[in-house]
Amino acid sequence: MLFLEEGFKAFTGGLLERLLNKTTDKLWKSVSFGVVSTTIMQSSSLVSVITISFLSAGLISLAAGIGIIFGANLGTTTGAWLIAGFGLKVKISAYAMPMLVFGIILVFQKSSHLKGIGYILAGLGFLFLGIHHMKEGFEAFRTTIDLKAFAVDGYTGLFLFTALGVAATVIMQSSHATLVIIITALAAQQITYENGLALAIGANIGTTITAIIGSMSSNVQGKRLAMAHLIFNMVTALIAVIFIYQIIDMVDRFSNSVGIEQDDYTLKLAVFHTIFNSIGILAMIPFTNVLVNFLNRILPDKKVDIATPIYLSEAAENMPDTALESVRKETLRLYENAFTIIAHGLSLHRHDILSTRDAELIVNDTKKPMPIDIDDEYNKSVKGLYSEIVAFISRAQAQMTPEQAEELYELRSAGRDIVESIKDTKHMNKNLSTYIVSKNQHIRGEYNKIRKQLMLIFRELNEVSQTGDILSLDNLILESKMNDTTENGTLEKLIHDNKITAEMATSLMNDMSYSHDVSKHLLQMGKVLFATGDIDMKVVERSIMLDENEMDELAAATQK
Repeated sequence: MLFLEEGFKAFTGGLLERLLNKTTDKLWKSVSFGVVSTTIMQSSSLVSVITISFLSAGLISLAAGIGIIFGANLGTTTGAWLIAGFGLKVKISAYAMPMLVFGIILVFQKSSHLKGIGYILAGLGFLFLGIHHMKEGFEAFRTTIDLKAFAVDGYTGLFLFTALGVAATVIMQSSHATLVIIITALAAQQITYENGLALAIGANIGTTITAIIGSMSSNVQGKRLAMAHLIFNMVTALIAVIFIYQIIDMVDRFSNSVGIEQDDYTLKLAVFHTIFNSIGILAMIPFTNVLVNFLNRILPDKKVDIATPIYLSEAAENMPDTALESVRKETLRLYENAFTIIAHGLSLHRHDILSTRDAELIVNDTKKPMPIDIDDEYNKSVKGLYSEIVAFISRAQAQMTPEQAEELYELRSAGRDIVESIKDTKHMNKNLSTYIVSKNQHIRGEYNKIRKQLMLIFRELNEVSQTGDILSLDNLILESKMNDTTENGTLEKLIHDNKITAEMATSLMNDMSYSHDVSKHLLQMGKVLFATGDIDMKVVERSIMLDENEMDELAAATQK
């Protein structure tokens, strides 16, 4: 089972995540996705862990995640059908060795896809071999040890063997592995049919352990999903236990209608597994929203420090597209924190920047500079979060394709641009705070131009964050260059006409440079952080945008 999970992870670098993102907008789609993905992978545990990582990254809703868990429970019943219908009827050990040989050879290849195929082949080989040996083992004990002597009838046996099924699955962390043992023991007549059904019910409860363990490293959303998984499986098991004899009757009637022999208990167990999981889904679907509200109430959102990551988790590290989205969302939080610091460093209120008021009026209305300790604010709300992002990136990139790793590098660069823009704001804060309330209207006007230009950049970035049109940022970069006081001769004229002192001119020249750097870093960040679409689309958009040299040439040509 571990080899199979490792193999399928090699193919989750985009396809599975994109499918998950597009097929979870309605509950029936979420349930269908859970059924199909678990049927293909034969691992409800892997689907649960992937779903937790997506939920932690904020890509799907809790209701959609619960729908996938419902579907995964039904999808896992196909394993019982394959083992009972194929694994015990054919000498599958003949296929095991070739699978193991080619699987192990492929595991040592450099290509991640070949390696993934190798793990899948090796996993199937070990699974087939395991089924064969367990079958042979139970057959060997058939004449010496009769496990049926330990059978317990009635509800006492039902509860006892359900508990054994839970324990076995918690130890092995795979309901599939437990089902293999149950079905092979049943085929060798080492356990009774009723006790086998109870073990299957217990396996259904025990399989939640993987999701619970996976949720420990995720945020509160992941923990809610693990709790939903446990509640659903417990309710399903309770229904199966209470109505066990009615469900057995349904199994008999269905088996007779499709031609399953009366004493073919292995296939009848597969029928039972499917029926009781289907009943659980039908019983729980009407209460999905009630379950979501209940989970939100008992596991409320914790008040997280602004410098603490909420999207980065171990669950997301091994899922490349999920890791990328987690980093993007966390970097957006970093930008939001930096936005407030930079705004206050410019003696501007965030709500004024994002308003529709005239920028000129806002900067001219400033009566006194806004007090702020930029170093302290940086240490409190940016430094720790940025460090966590960088550390997560270094761990996650090992699992990625070159294209995904490049996108991760772009996001890390965006984080660095955010940090640099704060540092540049700090450098010009002292002079800016002095000169925006200066009696000299000329120096005051020039510093207000700096504030106005940066305000317009923030407004444009806010617009781009909603539309995804990063190409519009080129116009802003060009406008910033054309308005550069040091380039267009304004500074020289102010000095020549004695309208500002030499000291003022030096400060303005330095701060114009810092202002230009803040603009450049913020706009570079916007190109990466607010781009939409898949990786290929983002690369195309960025390639169309003008680079620094092209901007300089265009600005010079326009000014002429």
